[in-house]
Amino acid sequence: MPPDDHYFSAQPAVRSKPGRARLELPEADHAHVLRTDSGVFSAGGVDPGTRVLLEDGAWPGAEARTLLDLGCGYGPIALALALRAPDAVVWAVDVNERALELTTHNAEMLGVADRVRVATPDAVPADVVFDGIWSNPPIRVGKPALHELLTTWLARRAPGAEAHLVVARNLGADSLHRWLEEHGHPVTRRGSRRGYRLLDVG
Repeated sequence: MPPDDHYFSAQPAVRSKPGRARLELPEADHAHVLRTDSGVFSAGGVDPGTRVLLEDGAWPGAEARTLLDLGCGYGPIALALALRAPDAVVWAVDVNERALELTTHNAEMLGVADRVRVATPDAVPADVVFDGIWSNPPIRVGKPALHELLTTWLARRAPGAEAHLVVARNLGADSLHRWLEEHGHPVTRRGSRRGYRLLDVG
C-alpha cells in the first residue's frame, strides 16, 4: 500500500516516518527544506504536478490579500504563495491533521508563520473570501467528493477571483475541465506538461 493512500483521512493510520522534501522555486537562489511524514500526500518529495504548478502556474498580483491553498499537505503551495505575496494572508486548508502540523512547522521554519493560517475546512470562518485559490486537488477521493469540495470553495472567491488547479491528464483533467464549464465556471487551460494540465478557473 503506498504510504500516502490515506492522505485525505483526518488521522492517517500509517505509522509516522518523518522525512524531508526540497521546495525549489524558479525565482529563488536556493531550495527550502520542508519537513514531511508518512500518511501525507507525496511525503517523499514535492510531487511533479505541484512542481508544474509552481513553475508554470499563475501567481497572485500585488493587490491580492487573502489566498487559499486547498488540500495543502505539508505546505509547498501555501508556503510558495506566502513567499511570493508578502502582503497576503494564506489559508492552508486540509483535513489531514498530520499534514496541518507539518505545514505549521514548515511555515515557522520559513519565517512566514505570521501570515499562514493553517486550518481544517470547518475552522475557516464563514465570512472569509479569497482573492485566489491554488490547488493540486485530491482526485483520488472520487468524483462526487471532489465535485462537492470544488463547488464549496469556488463559491468562496471574491468577485473576479480565479482558482488555479493542476490535475494529471490520466486522472481525469479533461473530464474535470468539462464538468467545471458545465457548472458555470469558465476554464482556460494555461498549459500542459509532464502529463499534467494547468487549469485557470473563472
